[in-house]
Amino acid sequence: MKLGTFSVVLGNMSLKNACEFLSRNGVQMIEIGCGGFPGTAHCNPDILLNNEEELAEFKRTIKDNNLEISALSSHGNMVHPVKEIADKFDEDLTKAILLAEKLGVPVVNTFSGCPGGSAEDRTPNWVTCPWPEDFTGILDYQWNEVLIPYWKQKAAFAKEHGIHKIALELHPGFCVYNTKTLLRLREAVGPEIGANFDPSHLIWQGMDPCACIRELGKAGAIYHFHAKDTKIDAINSALNGVLDTTHYADEINRSWIFRSVGYGHGEEYWKAVISELRLAGYDYAISIEHEDSLMSGKEGLLKAIQCLKNVLIYEERGNMYWA
Repeated sequence: MKLGTFSVVLGNMSLKNACEFLSRNGVQMIEIGCGGFPGTAHCNPDILLNNEEELAEFKRTIKDNNLEISALSSHGNMVHPVKEIADKFDEDLTKAILLAEKLGVPVVNTFSGCPGGSAEDRTPNWVTCPWPEDFTGILDYQWNEVLIPYWKQKAAFAKEHGIHKIALELHPGFCVYNTKTLLRLREAVGPEIGANFDPSHLIWQGMDPCACIRELGKAGAIYHFHAKDTKIDAINSALNGVLDTTHYADEINRSWIFRSVGYGHGEEYWKAVISELRLAGYDYAISIEHEDSLMSGKEGLLKAIQCLKNVLIYEERGNMYWA
């Protein structure tokens, strides 16, 4: 495994300075946003796809700092019910795929997206229960008329351009948000669909990341990994459950908040997660995503790096000389 970082947290630095900072602190891989919600601070496809000198400088900056790109990330809602919004996210994802092809990056990260509840809707509709029956009808429309057709087409495009790993982040608010929905889309579309596995979103939903890793690992469906933690507030969640729309900045009243690795759960928890990843055959990037509102980006990143250095399994497993 290799220690990585999602560079959005260092968006106030130039790519050169960000890479130097990460390399100096023992990071081996970098995940770079290139459109959609992550933005283009470190990687603008409009420039890199059309300017060979800029592309060469971009690649040199990564190489000179002994880094590898683990994934290009263009998170968005490509099936948004407003066509103009959907088209912009889709355009960003298309460019990410084309740039990944040009750079030789094997993974593109994004969200599954979430359509409206019908063709007439103007806002996404995330369904969380099967009754009343309206919700079941919405799910049928979203999956069979919008989501599966879109991803069949996009996966085929990615495959044509040598990208065989589209890693969807399991994220509430989108149609793929847990183990079952990821596997459902993968079965319908093909092996190009896999997971950008982020434990933080699973923890607050009540899932066990180790159990999810084992299930997805059986299918060979883990393509990338986000290292991000979540802390459940026992008092607030006991009162209101975990479906919480309180603003992220109102931490004291929320049922849960995102934390840097080690501040939601300790090293033993993360050692179990990393060991389960090895059992699942995952031996790629452990990419830190900082979204801890109680720490600055720099401090949160450094705390996560320090914790993960004690947790990651870097070397290939040796021979079992005792067996």
